[in-house]
Amino acid sequence: MILPTINSLKLALCESNSVMKRRQLIAFVSIAVASLLLSVGLRLFDPSPVIAQSKANLLISAAASLKDAMEEIKTVYQQSKPNVNLTYNFGASGALQQQIEQGAPADVFISAGKKQIDALEQKGLLVPGSRANLANNSLVLVVPSNSTAVSNFNNLTDAKVKKIAIGEPRSVPAGQYGEEVLQKLNLWQQVKPKVVYANNVRQVLASVESGNADAGLVYATDAKISDKVKVAVVADDKSHAPIVYPMAVLKSSKNVDAAKEFVKFLSGDSAQAVLKKYGFIVQASKVPATSR
Repeated sequence: MILPTINSLKLALCESNSVMKRRQLIAFVSIAVASLLLSVGLRLFDPSPVIAQSKANLLISAAASLKDAMEEIKTVYQQSKPNVNLTYNFGASGALQQQIEQGAPADVFISAGKKQIDALEQKGLLVPGSRANLANNSLVLVVPSNSTAVSNFNNLTDAKVKKIAIGEPRSVPAGQYGEEVLQKLNLWQQVKPKVVYANNVRQVLASVESGNADAGLVYATDAKISDKVKVAVVADDKSHAPIVYPMAVLKSSKNVDAAKEFVKFLSGDSAQAVLKKYGFIVQASKVPATSR
């Protein structure tokens, strides 16, 4: 029997250590790779980490007379609700009503009269319990700022008054209110041949501003934004139906909760203060003392 030499034993021991170190290294690398793969897998399949907030898009169909106030309200609202994108569709309340009835997309409807929103409610197109009144307004007779021809409603019968602009009564609430006033004053039949109809109240204002009409019936809020017209007379609020702006969430909305929240905001202090700034009549209790 041949006994191993010391040198051969040392060599064998070194080789054994080398093999063990290689195995340890391979085991360490394997564990590290497995841990990395497990970590990546958990990140891919675990929905609990950061969830991006979705952006809600709301389309607001609103009466044309609300345009300036609603644009400012949009800025105020999105400061506190950056994840809500507001888009407006302004027009005559009657035209907007027809669009909604025909299936046009909209989340909230704000009318310048009860007639239009009543019709939608009767057809079951509103979210129950979402209807509320936004504000009120008054009706005024405006003339070009340099005009001296008209200072009261009776002047509309004068020969020098050739054209009187009003909104189309069937679709424009301001036109409906205007016709009611003239009928109440027993002037309608006399001035009817002079009447030129517009598709919305802002077109009435533009007609008087340009001088294409000698006078026009608009809301006080419309007269307030123009330096090209002046108010000749304010209509007695008893001579026409109350001018109210009802609003509601539509059943067809794809974002009912966000729409309800916006309607609630419109009834709050911040939005009501903006409306008052533009001349709308709001409930005093809803307007902060600093804005009075």
